[in-house]
Amino acid sequence: MYYKMTLEDKVRVPPHRLGEDLEKVILNVLQEQLEGSIAKEIGIFIAVTNILNVGEGELIPGDGAVYYDVRFEAAVLRLTLQEVIEGEVVETTSFGAFISLGPIDAMLHVSQISDEYINYDEKNGRLICQDSKRSIAVGDGIRARIVALSLNEREPRESKIGLTMRQSGLGTLTWLEEELEEEKRKGAA
Repeated sequence: MYYKMTLEDKVRVPPHRLGEDLEKVILNVLQEQLEGSIAKEIGIFIAVTNILNVGEGELIPGDGAVYYDVRFEAAVLRLTLQEVIEGEVVETTSFGAFISLGPIDAMLHVSQISDEYINYDEKNGRLICQDSKRSIAVGDGIRARIVALSLNEREPRESKIGLTMRQSGLGTLTWLEEELEEEKRKGAA
């Protein structure tokens, strides 16, 4: 889930930037430091959006920079186990599909797609359910549940997020539309 949060931090403004607009410099420093990073207690930083307050600057002997206490707003993505998310397929392989959740990708293993046996059509880059012939390809929207979550603060690219679609109400958006139409037909009959 995406959140708009108000946070506080101490920001180091380097000496060569002290003559510039202070709020712009602080916003720029925070964006460079935080965007794309992970803090387990906060989430995945998407964007630092606004500086709300800049406190008095502090000097540290031996460092020409000035340190400011800053209150700011940021957009973050907080993922939790069992959360239902929507994303887009960005890659398919013989062992599953990679799903973009925005700032980070998750893995949908073939064993978590369906109860059916899954074939991989390498030529067309699709994962195909053997009996129903439903398929997953790059560009498909999906709805899935998070079943494994291991965020790595030091190396965000090493984070692991596992998904499942083996429950009711989950699947590609096309599959879900087909199921809804089928239910409407059954209800009208």
